[in-house]
Amino acid sequence: MLESCQNAQERWGGVNLLIDRWLQERHELIKSFDALGNSPEALEAQTAGLQRFCEILVDYVSAGHFEVYEQLTSEAKAFGDTRGLELADTLYPRIDAITKVALAFNDRCDKGDYADTNSVSAELNHLGQLLHERFELEDCLIEVLHTSHQEPAAAV
Repeated sequence: MLESCQNAQERWGGVNLLIDRWLQERHELIKSFDALGNSPEALEAQTAGLQRFCEILVDYVSAGHFEVYEQLTSEAKAFGDTRGLELADTLYPRIDAITKVALAFNDRCDKGDYADTNSVSAELNHLGQLLHERFELEDCLIEVLHTSHQEPAAAV
């Protein structure tokens, strides 16, 4: 997961400060996730790490929905990018579904409901898979919108 994050930063880094900051936050999210470990035993010793992961998680998904996606959609509208807007309409529902799972996990942790580390570990592993999928969807969206907006700018 970390490698794909670095690849995204290399491809789109510098294109837009908002996206740069967001991709850096993604990198921090992945590092925080990896630091939690894969076993219930590792997770049991990581209460503070789990809380930090949840903070970064909420910041990341919020920035996506309330900043980055809005910016990308606005750019697509400004460029008359119907292909990008259609892609966004296709991808956003899945991204939104993953966001709901992430926020539900955060809410559970906020309530201190992580005494059963086996259950939390399984949820965390599932969330990791969903986040990986989300990153791929987001990268696809950025790729299509960025590429289609670069062509008109290069022609000017």
